[in-house]
Amino acid sequence: MCNEGCLIADLELTFTVKGSHEGSQKILLDSDPSLRIIVFHCVINEQTRLDVTLPEELADGNETVKSGVLSFPLNSLPVQKEIIVEEEAGVVNKYNNRKIIANLSGDLDVRLGFNLCMEEQEFLRKRKKYVAAALKKILHLEEDLKEHEVPVVAITTTGGGTRSLTAMYGSLLGLQKLNLLDCISYIGGLSGTTWTMANLYEDANWSQKYLEDAIKEARKQVTKSKICCFSLDCLKYYYEDLKERTKEGHNTSFIDLWGLVIESMLHDKKDEHRLSDQRQTVDNGQNPLPIYVAINLKSGYSAQAFREWLEFTPYEVGLLKYGASIRAEHFGSEFFMGRLVKRLSETRICYMQGMWSSIFSIDVMYVWNLAADSEDFWCRWTRDRVTDIAEEPFLSMNPYEVDTCLFTPSSVLSSALRDVLTGRPTIAQYPNFIRGFQMHSKYLESEGFSTWKDTVIDSFPNKLMETADDELSLVDTGFFINTSYPPLLRSKREVDVILHLNYSGGSQTLPLDQIAKYISGQGIPFPKIEISEEDRENLKECYVFEDADSPQAPTVLFFPLVNDTFKKYKAPGVERTPEEMAEGKVDVSTILSPFTTREVCFSEENFDKLVKLTDYNVLNNEKLIIRALRLAVARRKQRKY
Repeated sequence: MCNEGCLIADLELTFTVKGSHEGSQKILLDSDPSLRIIVFHCVINEQTRLDVTLPEELADGNETVKSGVLSFPLNSLPVQKEIIVEEEAGVVNKYNNRKIIANLSGDLDVRLGFNLCMEEQEFLRKRKKYVAAALKKILHLEEDLKEHEVPVVAITTTGGGTRSLTAMYGSLLGLQKLNLLDCISYIGGLSGTTWTMANLYEDANWSQKYLEDAIKEARKQVTKSKICCFSLDCLKYYYEDLKERTKEGHNTSFIDLWGLVIESMLHDKKDEHRLSDQRQTVDNGQNPLPIYVAINLKSGYSAQAFREWLEFTPYEVGLLKYGASIRAEHFGSEFFMGRLVKRLSETRICYMQGMWSSIFSIDVMYVWNLAADSEDFWCRWTRDRVTDIAEEPFLSMNPYEVDTCLFTPSSVLSSALRDVLTGRPTIAQYPNFIRGFQMHSKYLESEGFSTWKDTVIDSFPNKLMETADDELSLVDTGFFINTSYPPLLRSKREVDVILHLNYSGGSQTLPLDQIAKYISGQGIPFPKIEISEEDRENLKECYVFEDADSPQAPTVLFFPLVNDTFKKYKAPGVERTPEEMAEGKVDVSTILSPFTTREVCFSEENFDKLVKLTDYNVLNNEKLIIRALRLAVARRKQRKY
């Protein structure tokens, strides 16, 4: 890393460092001295040079003196020392004594390493006090658990749009009723479940309050008509907010418009909430730490051939493979060689949700038209209008005359929306915060990198770290596997138990089968997934997978989205009366289900049914959860620390 500060007087000069973040810069020497300092960020090697270009012509009376280029190899300059450079003969004296200051000092703004950040480590220490107290009560322990005896329990989810948003509320409610919510240290989300998480984490003490209130608010938003999201006022708001975001320096795309639609679907007003704001919800360990997940794609490669996992917490945003992380509030700003070179305003959470759930943006035009219940809505706002004047009574003319039409060009607003909507890119681009780094050959052998070495070009570091990758191309993890497992399987998090809450459409076992195969291929300890063909045809509410021979492998409790015993029982052990049997008819599996991924609006009855179903499925498997927690405590006590 090199910061070249150059201070020169009495002339306008151009400075160039090829391969640097800045490229070329100019100094106006008649300006304030404090403005005559420029900084370059670049890699110093034998080829790196600083070129100082004088104007093309310098006038001295009637004589014209041709300018030249002063060139200095940067690796020859002493660090943090002022260098005086005398000009060549032929250039008038007033251009002498150029000062160049080289500086290599200062810490990087990108944190490198596979350890957890200090804030997360502190969070875990505080969270374990909640977990230990809850486990002592639930497991009826006689003594308090020591810190190293407290297991780390995590929730992983799958996406599914409004279905997963709604179903997750029911699952969390069930855990809260069993006093198990305080046993959870991490919640991993993607796609539709990030909508639930972002809503909950606006409240600094959400898990310490009865969730019924949060569910009532979610019910209001899910059941409201979504046509309001496409009103004229909303369209103007989308346009103005995207324009302002562009002025701030952010890239904008269809994904950002999708994020604004999500905001309108789930809120009644503009949501100023940002990821870093969620620190207040975890700084005292009072709630589980939220981890949002996305993947980075590479141009020219499919998601199956190339993807890199990103995790987003209130503290940091990190690339798992490289062990590179930045502060959450700096995500979206520009970095070069680990330095923050251009700080932009922190992105609002709705734009993040658009990126985390971008797989649904493919169908947002379907939602757009559905909300208006007609193609007329699309025609009205994004196409030029051609009206048959003969159809307008006050403009009707002699019927024997030639037909006349009134042509009304589309407005600036509708044209802008049309440009965004018809392009429909499904990738959100954010500045690549590892841009400018060079990978050491031995880095490929590091434990952290090897764990996530899973793409077709991982053996070619020059391709991995191409300088052309100025942007991260981020999408919903559903483009690869509909899961939020990877961050929870980082060895430093030492997760003992994972509650897999599955809300995907179609095959309920597919995400679990896919992630188990993927994780095993990465050499990460994980239990073997064995479900009989008979069970796959008629899934139960909960399955437990564990590996007694591998203490490092977490115990996985798999909760598929099924309606099994809920058909006959309204609560664990409480059968339905004949009059209540209709309430147990919840279709979550057929093509006629009211909970398909494309549905953005549920009826109040269906919302209540889905919440009650997922709530019940957790409550009805209390014994399996308690058994897994008891086993986790026993394993922790057997470990040597």
